[in-house]
Amino acid sequence: MSGTYQLSRNNIFFLIIKVTLIFNLFGFCYSQNSKIEALYDLNNYIKFIETKNIGIVSNQSSVFFKKDKKTHLVDSLLNLGLSIKAIFGPEHGFRGDLDAGEKINDSIDERTGIPIISLYGKKKKPSAEDLKGIDIMLFDLQDVGVRFYTYLSTLHYIMESCAENDIKLIVLDRPNPNANIIDGPIMESSSMSFVGLHPVPILYGMTIGEYARMINDEGWTIKKADLKVIPMADFKREMVLPLKIKPSPNLPNLKSINLYASLCFFEQTPVSVGRGTNMQFQVVGSPNWNNLDFKFIPEPNIGAKNPKHNGKTCYGFDLRKSNFLNSINLEWLIYAYNNSNDKENFFRSGFHRLAGTKNLEHQIKNGISVKKIKETWKDDIIKFKKIREKYLIYN
Repeated sequence: MSGTYQLSRNNIFFLIIKVTLIFNLFGFCYSQNSKIEALYDLNNYIKFIETKNIGIVSNQSSVFFKKDKKTHLVDSLLNLGLSIKAIFGPEHGFRGDLDAGEKINDSIDERTGIPIISLYGKKKKPSAEDLKGIDIMLFDLQDVGVRFYTYLSTLHYIMESCAENDIKLIVLDRPNPNANIIDGPIMESSSMSFVGLHPVPILYGMTIGEYARMINDEGWTIKKADLKVIPMADFKREMVLPLKIKPSPNLPNLKSINLYASLCFFEQTPVSVGRGTNMQFQVVGSPNWNNLDFKFIPEPNIGAKNPKHNGKTCYGFDLRKSNFLNSINLEWLIYAYNNSNDKENFFRSGFHRLAGTKNLEHQIKNGISVKKIKETWKDDIIKFKKIREKYLIYN
C-alpha cells in the first residue's frame, strides 16, 4: 500500500522476540529497599543471538523473575523459538544440587531434550567436538566474588575454547555480593589449580563481567576471545543485593557468601564449616572442641552426601549473627590451628591452593600475627588494584 511500511514476516517475528524478551526474559530483578533493578538492556545483544545456534553455560542461578514468576534462561529462549544446541554445566551441575567436587557426567536435559555437557567431570574445558554447530556462546552464572569459587575457572576455559574455535562469547553480567572487598594473598603460579587460575587476591572486588574482561585483556588465556559483556542497568558497586536463588547448594544466603572467603580455608583442615546442616559456611566446629557451648551435628543433605564429621557432634562458633566482614578474617583459622590436637596434620595438602600461596600455612605455624600476615599482602594488592581499575564497568 502506498505510503505504508510493510514488515516482512521475518521482521515481525524478530520484533515480537524483542518485545517479549524485554517484558519476560530480562525482567530478572533484584530488590534493594523495595527498588527494582532490571539487569540487562536487551538491545545490547539480541542482534547477536536471534539467528544463531546457541550454546549456554548455565545452572540453577540463570533465572529471570517477573513479579513472583521464575523462568530459566534456557526455557525462555526456547519458548521464543531460538536454537539452543548445548548446555554446559559447571560444578554442582546444571540443576545446582550436587556436592562440591562431585564429578558429573554428560547427560540429556529431561525437560528440553538438549544435551548437557559437563565441565566438572572428565574435562573442564569444552572440546571442538562439544562446540560443533555452535555459533555463539552465552555465559550466565552467578558469581560470589571469591577466587576459589570454580565458576571463574569455568569462565576461563570457556573463553579459551571459544577463542580457539572462533565462537563469539557473550557474558551476561550479574552482581557480586562482595563487589566492594579486595583482600587476601595474590595467587602464586606454583599454587594455581581449578580453584584459582589467575594472579588475583582471594577477594577481588569485580563482577564476573569485569573479571572476564580482565582475563581476556591481561593475556591469561592461550588465545584472546571475541568477548562481549552485557552490563547490568543501574547497578552501583556499593549495592549489596539479596539473591533469590542460591548460587550453589552450600551458600544459602548473603551471610554465608560474606563468610565464604574466610571459612573456605577450613575445607582443607579437619574443621567443619557446617556442610550437612542448614548453616553452611555460617558455623565452624570440631568434635575435639568440647570446651565450647555451641554445637551442631552434620548429616547428609542436598549438596553434602557425606559431610565432614557425619553424625558426630561438633563444638564451635555460631557466626550467623556476626558482623558483616569487609576483609578476610584469619582469627578463626588461627584459633583452630592453635587448638588442634594434631597440629602436624591440621593443614591438608590442598590448603596452599585455596590460600594461593604456601606462605600462609607457614606463617600460622610460626605464630605470626594477623596484622603482620596481612602486611605481607599489601604491596601485591596495590599492584592488583591498578590492574583491576582498567576493567571496571560500574562506579
